[in-house]
Amino acid sequence: MNSGSARQQKSSGDDTDPICNKSIIVPERVVAFANSFERKDRFWYVKSQIPTDLSIQVDDITFKAHKFPLISKCGYISSIELQPSASEDGYHHLKLENFPGGAETFETTLKFCYNLPLDLTPLNVAPLRCASEYLYMTEEFEDRNLISKTESFITFVVLSSWKDTLTVLRSCANLSSWAENLQIVRRCCDLLAWKACNDNNVPEEDVVDSNERCLHNDIATLRIDHFMRVITTMKAKRAKPEIIGKIIIKYAENCLPLIDEDLEGTRGYGLGKSELQFSVNREKMAGSSQEIKETIESLVSVLPPQSKAVSCHFLLRLLKTAMVYSASPALISDLEKRVGMVLEDANVCDLLIPNFKNEHQQQGPRIFEYFLMHEQQQQQQGPGKPSISKLLDNYLAEIAKDPCLSFTKFQVLAEMLPENAWKCHDGLYRAIDMFLKTHPSLSEHDKRRLCKTMNCEKLSLDACLHAAQNDRLPLRTIVQINTQVLFSEQAKMRMMMQDKQPETKEESSKNKRISRDIEIKTLKEELENVKKKLAEVQSDYNELQQEYEKLSSKQKSTQNWGSRWQKMKKSFQIKHEDNETRDKTRRLSSTGPRTSLRRRMSMS
Repeated sequence: MNSGSARQQKSSGDDTDPICNKSIIVPERVVAFANSFERKDRFWYVKSQIPTDLSIQVDDITFKAHKFPLISKCGYISSIELQPSASEDGYHHLKLENFPGGAETFETTLKFCYNLPLDLTPLNVAPLRCASEYLYMTEEFEDRNLISKTESFITFVVLSSWKDTLTVLRSCANLSSWAENLQIVRRCCDLLAWKACNDNNVPEEDVVDSNERCLHNDIATLRIDHFMRVITTMKAKRAKPEIIGKIIIKYAENCLPLIDEDLEGTRGYGLGKSELQFSVNREKMAGSSQEIKETIESLVSVLPPQSKAVSCHFLLRLLKTAMVYSASPALISDLEKRVGMVLEDANVCDLLIPNFKNEHQQQGPRIFEYFLMHEQQQQQQGPGKPSISKLLDNYLAEIAKDPCLSFTKFQVLAEMLPENAWKCHDGLYRAIDMFLKTHPSLSEHDKRRLCKTMNCEKLSLDACLHAAQNDRLPLRTIVQINTQVLFSEQAKMRMMMQDKQPETKEESSKNKRISRDIEIKTLKEELENVKKKLAEVQSDYNELQQEYEKLSSKQKSTQNWGSRWQKMKKSFQIKHEDNETRDKTRRLSSTGPRTSLRRRMSMS
């Protein structure tokens, strides 16, 4: 029989209710004779001059007591019919199943029934409140009964201090549904959430010890279900995302076996799953893999959506831990998207994620894709985020050292950012050179494809000089780079000459105008000469056509045709020599800039 049935019986009773009669006729001297308790093995005895007549079993402990003090204050015991024990003369036996708080809590409750001093503390008040509800110790049986005392202590003492509230909430861990039904957990979580939202700094006099220096750190030590209740309430109260993120990071550091920092980066990049599992902090592996995975999923579910709520470093460490413990693909994708939102804050060591499964081979490209998608959305709303080309260069240079890295994955990453995202391709050249060095068996075709991702015009002079002597690069790329080196040298010399012969803007404009006029005049003269030469060639062609027709019709001798051909050939040679003489004279007399024949013809 439970406390609900006791309430029902009490509400339906009248003045002649035997329960009320029992509570009235209890002699006060019986209570006075119970001065203390004594324990022997698994039995508790009430020291009194009156023999005990009630045996109560809680867990594996048996209490020998008097039934009248309990009947006078406990509605549950008053409502049941106590049966005499067959093995013990004069004893009534009672077994309390699933008693909240266990034997220790029942001992304190029994002392209260004997009017012995009751010491309520934040550590025992929640179990006693649940035990009093179990036994139905209401005001109907005695004024200021145990329900009233414990409820007042929680309301006026516990909830006025967040430290006492934390203690009570921790004590509710083994009280199952009792603490939930009595709203103890809800009230404690609401108080802690309200405090965390409003108190960013805790005074020094409230500090308990060096391990718990503030409320946020204390919240991070709660059980996962209570922690989730606090965070959910904080989000409902619209707490600052930075505060929520700070508490979540602290909780993860306390409860999750995050990858050790000294095994991150290049040291952990090539490790497999089993090796990474052994690299986590062994002291934090008390829970099973399933519990750890559920904790990760819970924390990710309450992460604030704002990009600056938690750091990119924390998100990437959480992502690596989720991969090690085989979290769901949806959770992995969610973390990748969050990392992409704050990728500009990442460093190379954080970004080196171990690829111990085939489905994680494209982890890096997906993160960069999410970043580009987020950046496009931000640019539509306002100024975009800073470029991550330097981060990508360093990332490519690090993963290029992996001999197992495929050519396709490296090329996809190298082509990930648009051309205008790079101001300089020195970092990309360094990564490509490292990849070619690590993969010497790469075909010439693949080398050319890889080098096409690099713009030689965006290489610095030092990088060009290095690449010009790099025999790992394809020949076509080396030629392009050598051309770029020559162009750079010419531009450098031109600038040096301009620095040595400074001109005013007016003089420079005048010289340019004169040079342009001379060039136009020279081009016009050359155009006229070309027209004349074209007319002469047309005339000679007509003569040859006529001669050919005559020879075809009259069948003249070969000698006559040969003499005419020699004459015409001599005529062409004389004209060609005259043209060369005329061109040399014009070049010597010309003062304008030289122009190539192709350019002149195109201008004409």
